[in-house]
Amino acid sequence: MSKEKQQPIKLPAAGKREIRTQFGALCYRVRNDRIQVLVITTRSRKNWIVPKGWPVDRATPSQSAAREAFEEAGVEGKVSSKCLGIFSYQKELDGDDLPCVVALFPLKVKRIHAIYPEKGLRKRKWLNRKKAAALVENPELSQMIKDFSPKSKLRKPAKSAKKKA
Repeated sequence: MSKEKQQPIKLPAAGKREIRTQFGALCYRVRNDRIQVLVITTRSRKNWIVPKGWPVDRATPSQSAAREAFEEAGVEGKVSSKCLGIFSYQKELDGDDLPCVVALFPLKVKRIHAIYPEKGLRKRKWLNRKKAAALVENPELSQMIKDFSPKSKLRKPAKSAKKKA
C-alpha cells in the first residue's frame, strides 16, 4: 500500500451561490486518559465551533487547518493529513448566506499560546467529546466530534504476519 503525500492546492474563486471549501481542525489533547476537544466561539454570533477557514495558497489542506487553529484558537501541534470528514454550513458574509463545506483534520495539541491573532475576538474551551458535541449546533460536526477517536483515525495499518515454513 503506497502512502501518498498531501499536496498544496489552489482553489478557484467561487461565484456568489457556488459552494466554497474551507479547512478545519479538530484540536484535541489527552488528559487523564480522556480525550478533550477544543471548541471556540464564532466572531459574530458567538456560537461554538471548531477552528476553520479559507485555503492558504501553496499550503496543503491540513496545513491550512493548522494555521486556522493557531490564528483562531492559539494552539499548535501535530496535524494529520487524514481527513476525518466533511460538514456543511451557511456562512454569513456581507449580508449573504454562502454555502460552505469544511474538510476536518485532527490536530493533536502540543502548545497553547496565551497571545494569538484572534484572542480578543473569540473564547476557547476544552471539553470532553460528549459535551463539545452537545455545544456545537452543526449536526454533522457534532457527530464527527462524538465519533472521534485519535487511535482509530491515526493508527498505522497492521503488518501482515508471515508463516514460518
